Amino acid sequence: MGRRPRRRGRPRSGRPGVRRSGLRAVAPDTRGYSSGVRPPHADVYGVSELVGDVSAVADALGWDRFDLVGHDWGGAIVWWTAARHAERLRTLTAVSTPHPSALGEAHRTDDDQRRRSQYQQDWRSPDTEARFLADDAALLRSLYQGKVPDRHVDEYVRRLSEPGALSAALNYYRADRPDAAVGKIQVPTLYVWGTEDVAFGSTAAHATERPRT
Repeated sequence: MGRRPRRRGRPRSGRPGVRRSGLRAVAPDTRGYSSGVRPPHADVYGVSELVGDVSAVADALGWDRFDLVGHDWGGAIVWWTAARHAERLRTLTAVSTPHPSALGEAHRTDDDQRRRSQYQQDWRSPDTEARFLADDAALLRSLYQGKVPDRHVDEYVRRLSEPGALSAALNYYRADRPDAAVGKIQVPTLYVWGTEDVAFGSTAAHATERPRT
């Protein structure tokens, strides 16, 4: 799940190097991004449900332990999963999304991060779907300008215009999040962040590398 509402991607086979190494890579849709698994209510997009989905997929694949990688909303999910089920993870890789406690600290102390994160509050509004889809989805289209090839924008908009699709994407922002802080992660962790990231600034990113008790 991205910062911008996105369509589900086409299935992709694993990288040749991964296959040659004898590893198996699986990139499932998170809940809401498949038409058959699109709960309409925000209360089933909470942390326990999203972490439970990770465990359920691993169980279905017969994986007792595995390497976990996530980006953006997927990045948040992998941090929460590592905090709750460290015994199941060999390694954790989070791309873009800082450690939850580091991000919470930045929200409290850093004006720049509060400005970057304001959209998360704005998108909780019940009229967000209507605003995104008005005028041939002009606002939704603007989110992709300069970030997604023009030839893909119409497809993104078409899929997010399906009944319930945009609401499902926005439910990630509308769901309640836990108050309990996520402490030190007890598995080998790689965090990847870029200086051009528009949603997460340097305060939260650099705080992620500090040990957390």
